[in-house]
Amino acid sequence: MAHKCYILGGGESGAGAAILARKQGYDVFVSEGAVLKPVYRDELQEHGIAFEESGHDEEKILQADEIVKSPGIPEKAPLMRAIRRKGIPVISEVELAWRFRGNSRIVGITGSNGKTTTTALTYHICHHAGLDCALVGNIGVSIARQVALDPRPLYIAEISSFQLDDIRDFRAEIAVLTNITEDHLDRYEYKFDNYINAKFRITENQTAADSFVYCADDPVTAAHISRFTIHSNPLPFTMNQEPQKGAFIKNGTMTIAVNDDKLTMSVDDFKIKGRHNQYNTMAAGITAATLGIRKEKIREAITTFESLEHRMELVALVKGVEYINDSKATNINSTWFALESMTRPTILILGGVDKGNDYDVLKDLVKEKVKAIVCLGTDNRKIHEAFGDVMPLLVNTSSAADAVRAAYHFAEKGDAVLLSPACASFDLFKNYEDRGNQFKQAVREL
Repeated sequence: MAHKCYILGGGESGAGAAILARKQGYDVFVSEGAVLKPVYRDELQEHGIAFEESGHDEEKILQADEIVKSPGIPEKAPLMRAIRRKGIPVISEVELAWRFRGNSRIVGITGSNGKTTTTALTYHICHHAGLDCALVGNIGVSIARQVALDPRPLYIAEISSFQLDDIRDFRAEIAVLTNITEDHLDRYEYKFDNYINAKFRITENQTAADSFVYCADDPVTAAHISRFTIHSNPLPFTMNQEPQKGAFIKNGTMTIAVNDDKLTMSVDDFKIKGRHNQYNTMAAGITAATLGIRKEKIREAITTFESLEHRMELVALVKGVEYINDSKATNINSTWFALESMTRPTILILGGVDKGNDYDVLKDLVKEKVKAIVCLGTDNRKIHEAFGDVMPLLVNTSSAADAVRAAYHFAEKGDAVLLSPACASFDLFKNYEDRGNQFKQAVREL
């Protein structure tokens, strides 16, 4: 009898896992609680994979030998509880991909903020240096799909804490942890320690031959790192000290020291600006050096990397006002970094689905840099309570077009309008990309 590998969730992660499991001769069944996107339904049919949608056949699912759980499904879902009660092994799609990766190496990048930019920059450096690699995980195609359909010797993977929750043997030869701030606490029983533990799992199967790249300046990482047994080679990045191995920035110069050949370059030459991007650049630079990429290639790539869509993306200059799309800022910390990097008086567009935000963290920056707040969400009470006493200009809007028009009304030449919502987007939009695209469209129509 073929090994019954049943997959919960039929999105990018689930479809990729299904294709890989089918190629490996498993008996595969995909169960999606909602309606499958046509692209994934067609793909499953094309590969001869059995599936169901708009609900779960619990009796069938509980016959599985192994479950691959998509990252969006919480442990508290009744079906997950039934699976756990029966003791069926549950793994994530990245674990399945690792099982069949062959001799390929994996760079695994996680963190609350900066992981997408760090992953994209690391891939850009590797690609520029001529390495045969793929950009995978949360940022593009699932790792499992890439392994199944277009295997490469090197995968640069953005990995979420949800994916790390269900690993067993998964191991990244280079693990990168950008930082840890309070995010997704609804999935971790509102216990910050549970979330911290999930992030550090990226190191748990590493060996002495592997490397762990982390931010020594991140207070949460620094406070908790000693709790974990880490066997890999530590490579910190920092602006506060000068480690022998790793990276640091001092007096505007970045030094990367992984091997004997040290790389130094001025932060003025970085294509992406802002203090948070200096940290992301150090993380990507250490990773590239650890992969053996020559320093000239690393330097060239850092000076040519364009920032990502929906991440501090300059949309347009309209009547002397900059419009910036930072829709990917779905938590408070991301918005803090965005505001911290602003040099113009700012009209801030904020709001959406709140994951337990503490807006007090933003208060000082709002006082210093923001002249008006435009709320974009169905429930903006918490924002009014947080900033009502320091921000006289505070308005509610319920669409991207309304928000842009309100911001346009408040802005004067030399100002900036920043969409950096600090919240998830699911009240008014499909996802953060949809929110960012609607914002950009509204700006173009001004």
